[in-house]
Amino acid sequence: MKNNSLLIVLGEPNSIFLEIFFKSYNKCIKKFKKPIILIGSVSLLRAQMSSLGYSFKIKKINLFNVKNLNLNNKCINIINVNYSFKKTFDKISYKSSLYINNCFNIALKLLGSNDNFFLINGPISKKHFLKKKYLGITEYLGNKTKIKKKPTMLIYNPTFSVCPITTHVPISKVSKNLSRKIIINDILNINEFYKKKLKKIPKFAVLGLNPHCESILNFSEENRIIKPSIKYLSNKKIKIDGPFSADTFFSKYNLKKYDVAVGMYHDQVLTPMKTIFGFDAINLTIGLPFLRVSPDHGTNNSMIGMNKSNPQSLISSINFFKKIK
Repeated sequence: MKNNSLLIVLGEPNSIFLEIFFKSYNKCIKKFKKPIILIGSVSLLRAQMSSLGYSFKIKKINLFNVKNLNLNNKCINIINVNYSFKKTFDKISYKSSLYINNCFNIALKLLGSNDNFFLINGPISKKHFLKKKYLGITEYLGNKTKIKKKPTMLIYNPTFSVCPITTHVPISKVSKNLSRKIIINDILNINEFYKKKLKKIPKFAVLGLNPHCESILNFSEENRIIKPSIKYLSNKKIKIDGPFSADTFFSKYNLKKYDVAVGMYHDQVLTPMKTIFGFDAINLTIGLPFLRVSPDHGTNNSMIGMNKSNPQSLISSINFFKKIK
């Protein structure tokens, strides 16, 4: 294939993802210049399409002939992965774990054989699929690709982005999982990504962990970990300031002044990010051998089959690749 191709792993079968894919098809997928290939169950795709009232042409793709095909998006291109189901819309359970893993294995095989592929994956149930073995898909893919350094999560919007240094870690364990090494690793990853892929030198704001960046304890994460990390990165000519108190940082002034806010834990930065941008943000994994994106929402099992879900995050995910060469 001459153009970079976009692989989409459909993810958890009992989620809203196929619904938002159908809603996105005429809005952006059909018009997208790069070939888009789904990886998932054809039978589930057809069943949900029919139930939700959509009608698109489907083209089954042979895994071993993908590179030789001249594809376009006038139909839905899909590599079939077998999945047995009784209900079109069902509750999330562990029974889909093997199916999801098989989907990722096919995607990783293609990604490993050709650097012209990019990856989007649909939402995954961390409780059922990851089974506490990995904190999230970021770490799952890091392990599957056997990279040496920790991959980085970036919640991205063209005007402003955030990065949680610790991802899906319980609050009681955040402090123990902080280190200069991982802060420096994540910021260097993001800086390189902005420079290479977005042709921009980003300006970072680093948040403290404790309220007002202060602690009544003898040990202060700000003094022992965060400030030395900032100093090190500043000496490496990274545009960086901080630490800032998280409760006052997310003002209009700071959103315009900085490109990326780096927080110490998941909700510290994702809560304001989702409040400000809603569904107009995407989840990037940086530091893998390929670029991986996912819509910034979960499986939303309570709304499956209702045809009421907002597709904006998937649309933003796909449109993001228009600017990537």
